[in-house]
Amino acid sequence: MNKISELFKIKYPIIQGGMIWCSGWELASAVSNNGGLGLIGSGSMYPEILREHIQKCKKVCSQPFGVNVPLLYPDIDKHMAIIIEEGVKIVFTSAGNPATWTSKLKEHGIKVVHVVSNTKFAIKSEQAGVDAIVAEGFEAGGHNGREETTTLCLIPMIKKAVNIPVIAAGGIGSGNAIAACMALGADGVQIGSLFASSAESSAHQNFKNKIIETGDGGTELSLKSLTPVRLIKNPFYDLVKQAEQNCASKEELTQLLGRGRAKKGMFEGDLIEGELEIGQVASMIKKSRPVAELFSDLLKEYELAKSSLISF
Repeated sequence: MNKISELFKIKYPIIQGGMIWCSGWELASAVSNNGGLGLIGSGSMYPEILREHIQKCKKVCSQPFGVNVPLLYPDIDKHMAIIIEEGVKIVFTSAGNPATWTSKLKEHGIKVVHVVSNTKFAIKSEQAGVDAIVAEGFEAGGHNGREETTTLCLIPMIKKAVNIPVIAAGGIGSGNAIAACMALGADGVQIGSLFASSAESSAHQNFKNKIIETGDGGTELSLKSLTPVRLIKNPFYDLVKQAEQNCASKEELTQLLGRGRAKKGMFEGDLIEGELEIGQVASMIKKSRPVAELFSDLLKEYELAKSSLISF
């Protein structure tokens, strides 16, 4: 049996990214009920909102689901307490030191996965006791690694460096890409942008439409001096780019970002003033579709890719 499917007790080793403003209970439950692993994205939720999403997901989801937790979140203690109280059994962590919470979560029987963008932190995550690692390449949307290592390079490097299962992320939006990642040694995949555009995503329809409109070269990794994030090129991105070209300080960039830019763009649909986070694979997404349809196509494409490989 596949290592990731066995670890999480799911049918397919396909994990949905726990994306801020996109990954509510509707998306997480849809992914899990279709055989993958849905994740509630807690990074954009107040503690009691997270509890509400977990409880709603439990009511409609008959399969395992988890919560994604950015470790830099200001109310991290409250989030973790709610996750434990509500009996969530799978947690994906990112943007911080995995050693801080892994042992505490595992004491409560929770499977822990940490997101990394280089070999150094993959090794540290394994030493911290996580059950699996997400190796996220430069192509991914949202917050990203400074090294700009592509998924194609990152998977085999991390696979050689650790002994625990490796989940590939970044630039995966088709069954062909899943097959490529598995050929490189990945035990499973995490898909973000494709699910962000789905019918069940909690993102604003304006943002979903913008994802579909975004063409080749329509995103860029920005704010590397502050906290790297891949953005769609819109008027807000232009302001960021201009500030960076003018050698703006970290304080000036922080002031430019202000509060709630991602919410304004991704959840409220402001395509001018909002921060629009998405991966390079957005250029391949042509329409917003239900999760069930996405799964059907991913699986068909994956099987076709396997059967069409040409031997040397």
